[in-house]
Amino acid sequence: MREQEGREPDRAPGARLALVLRRWWEEAGSASGGARPTQQALAARLGIDQTTLSRYLNPKHPLNAPVRVVEALHTQLRAPAAELEPARALCRAALEESGRQRPAGGRSATGLVEQPGTAPGADSSLGTAPTGADDTVGAGRYGGWGRLRSRRLLPALVASAVVLSFAAGIAVHALVAPGHGVPADGVPGAFRVGESPYEWPLLRMRKEDQYTRARALQHLLNAYGYNVRTDGFFGEETRDAVMDFQRKRHLVSDGKVGPDTWPELVRTVGPGSSGHMVLAVQELLDNVGQGGTVVSGRYGAVTADDLRFFQRTHHLPVTGRADPDTWLALLVRQRPPASAPAYQRSTGMPPSASA
Repeated sequence: MREQEGREPDRAPGARLALVLRRWWEEAGSASGGARPTQQALAARLGIDQTTLSRYLNPKHPLNAPVRVVEALHTQLRAPAAELEPARALCRAALEESGRQRPAGGRSATGLVEQPGTAPGADSSLGTAPTGADDTVGAGRYGGWGRLRSRRLLPALVASAVVLSFAAGIAVHALVAPGHGVPADGVPGAFRVGESPYEWPLLRMRKEDQYTRARALQHLLNAYGYNVRTDGFFGEETRDAVMDFQRKRHLVSDGKVGPDTWPELVRTVGPGSSGHMVLAVQELLDNVGQGGTVVSGRYGAVTADDLRFFQRTHHLPVTGRADPDTWLALLVRQRPPASAPAYQRSTGMPPSASA
């Protein structure tokens, strides 16, 4: 396993992390002569299910183990102390990579983003061959194109820093200027309590799969006693349930879920909660690019830790409980799916998703 880690330094951080975690598990007990714990027993100690643990240990699976699981595995498996910090670094790199937006261009076979005018597989750090009379210098004079490029980049970087400083000054001035926002405590420029930079997304009946947002909506409706299929398709069945819910809440009964309906649907949930409301939180939390959350319908310590990580990352009060502001941020921060889910690939659009 160590040889495999050394042979594949260019693999994605998530895959390299999985190799390290799997080696820790495979070597557990060998040094002391004890027995290696089964994955089932290890998962029980960590408070996660066995399927999730096996995915964390599988370099071919896209589910990255969060930092808290990496640290717990290091302790439970008595891995070498010197390997904890490198594993944490791999974990952070994997989370950053999964959180990046997909590039506008395609990807080459090597996984590098291809830039216009660059040959597939070319190392973009080398730049392109210089042209023009002033650029006809060779590598011997400047010690390589990389050094010449660095000299040219320095003025551009300085200019960028000046522009960014100017823009930051304008932003700070706008924030503290009189009349900005509504004072919450008498301090000029303070925002009203509960004010959020996000806006509730608008969902309406469509033929296309609307993925996690629609599945979360369907779970929320079922939490109020409806029996809606949680397939991600906002069809007639979901629309009728939404309209009935709106009528009972004295809202405009138009079948559209927006800034008036979402706040009526969501409720604060936390450790100890269970049911469809928790399923909705977990569906959303599983699709924000931070390593994956088990969708079980039970709000345990693992879900609370995942939610605290999300809240900390998005500058929300770190409570481990899904309050309305956290629901809103979760709905806004949903990632586009990498591929169609299994139910859509196998069955296509269900009959309930009518136009």
